[in-house]
Formats: sequence, C-alpha cells, structure tokens
Amino acid sequence: MSGLNRKTIVLGITGGIACGKSETGRILEEMGFAVCDADRVAHQLMDKGCPVYHQVVEHFGVEILKDDGAISRPMLGKLVFDDPQKLEQLNGLVHPAVRLELEQWIRKQRLADQPSAILLPLLFESGMDHLDWDAILCISSPEADVFQRLEKRGLSPEEAEKRMNSQMLLSEKERRADRVVPNIGTLGELKLAVEKTITAIMLER
Repeated sequence: MSGLNRKTIVLGITGGIACGKSETGRILEEMGFAVCDADRVAHQLMDKGCPVYHQVVEHFGVEILKDDGAISRPMLGKLVFDDPQKLEQLNGLVHPAVRLELEQWIRKQRLADQPSAILLPLLFESGMDHLDWDAILCISSPEADVFQRLEKRGLSPEEAEKRMNSQMLLSEKERRADRVVPNIGTLGELKLAVEKTITAIMLER
C-alpha cells in the first residue's frame, strides 16, 4: 500500500435491485466523486473477443449469442435468473475478473487523491466487501417501491421476484453495511440523505 493516499475516501455502494444505486452514483458525481459502475465493467469484460466472453460462451453455449456474435444480455439474463445454479456459475466466471479491474481502479483513485465510489450491487454476495473500502453504503427502498420501479423497466411481477430473490436479503445487506441510506421519497430527499451520510463519514475520519 506504499504511496497510496489513505486520506482519499473510497466508498462501496450496494443495496437491493432498483433501490437507487444509479441515482446515488449521479449524486456523488455532482459532489465531485469519481464513480465506477461495476455492472458496466462486467459488461465490458463480456464484450466480444474478451477472455471472459470466451469463457461465458464456452460454458453456456452459442444460443446466448446475437446474430453479430455478441452476447445477448436479455437471453443470458433469462437463462441464469431462471436457474440459481447457472447464476452462480456465471458469477464464478465474471466476478474474479471484475474484482481485478475494481482493485486497480481503487488504487488509481487513491494515487490521484480522488474521492471515489463503486456501484456494486453484489458487493457482499461476491465477497468484494473485503476490497479497500473506507465505508460501505447500502441504499434501501421499500419493497413496494422496488416492484413499481421494476415494472416500469418492463419486468413482470414474476421476473421482478426472481431478480430480487437472486440477491442477498436487503435486511442482511443493511446489517452488514457501514451506513444505510434510505431512498423512500423524492430524488431531492435521496440527495439530502446521501449528502448527510457523506458528511458524517468525513467527520469520523
């Protein structure tokens, strides 16, 4: 860890599906944080020609490919969310590569003295709670709000329930996180909650 700036804050942002992690990321960017979306990193690692792409296609077969040879995320998603074992297998292929990318990203931010945050839905499920975080935040919303947001994304109630059940219980994420940020109202209220949480973390440092 020699040469790294320990005063630079690095946050892990997790929470349940459709609880407001992306909105929290945008709020943090407005506050001057560098923000990395771990899902985007995973998608890039599965781009055509990348090592993870070849591993996923070899494991799940060419039926998950689009006409241009790229992985169809909707087809892959339907396959793994219908089968917990297959979801675990996919995570086993993707998570180690994602972890390496995130570790390098965190190191780069510390060297640059840049406050930063990573949006990582499966932070606990993937064992990445042991990365070099200064604090882990769990964004939390009521289940009714989550179902409503997932419906707006085009998921049926059955699909929404499968997605929710594929993750750790939100109550367990809240218990394991350093801070819980409630997302129970407007975006303005979420912004105030995020700002209040960041201020409290900074005051403790």
